[in-house]
Amino acid sequence: MPLDRDAEAIHTRRLRLLPLLADHAEELAAVLSDPALHAFTGGAPATPEALRTRYERLVAGSPDPAVTWCNWAIHLRDRGCLAGTVQATVTADEQGRAAEVAWVVGTDWQRRGIATEAARGLVAWLRKQAVQTLIAHIHPDHHASAAVAAAAGFTPTGHEQDGETRWQLGPEGGRRPDDGRGSGRE
Repeated sequence: MPLDRDAEAIHTRRLRLLPLLADHAEELAAVLSDPALHAFTGGAPATPEALRTRYERLVAGSPDPAVTWCNWAIHLRDRGCLAGTVQATVTADEQGRAAEVAWVVGTDWQRRGIATEAARGLVAWLRKQAVQTLIAHIHPDHHASAAVAAAAGFTPTGHEQDGETRWQLGPEGGRRPDDGRGSGRE
């Protein structure tokens, strides 16, 4: 069963996770323009036009009615600007709801606990949506992302997919994180 409602704004101590809009593309293209952000995932920074097209597809929703795409822009309350994105792809089967999650924070905003706070806020929101299992795939050499996952309650499972380690929070692993209001450090 898909989620009962679409993504909504998520509030943490320092952040507002805003439901992603195509209009976020230009600002996020600048925020995510550092090629170093692709060191572990491959690819290259997207142009504002390419991001707008991608965001339009994401906002339109999954063509599969059993899958819900939830995407947010990370908004820094005190600065009034965007710093990155978080996302969850939610599915359901006989074991319940599961979500594949990811986050990215622009280079200028890293090492400030933003990704950790955003990931914790996302986890708390997904738990309120009765998502039992959360999964993140992280390159084994991406220590900053692994630290974010650990701070949000995920644990590595030892399973690998496409060169990335599966981290999980839910029935088979992971601990319950706090309510997403802590800042953590990545």
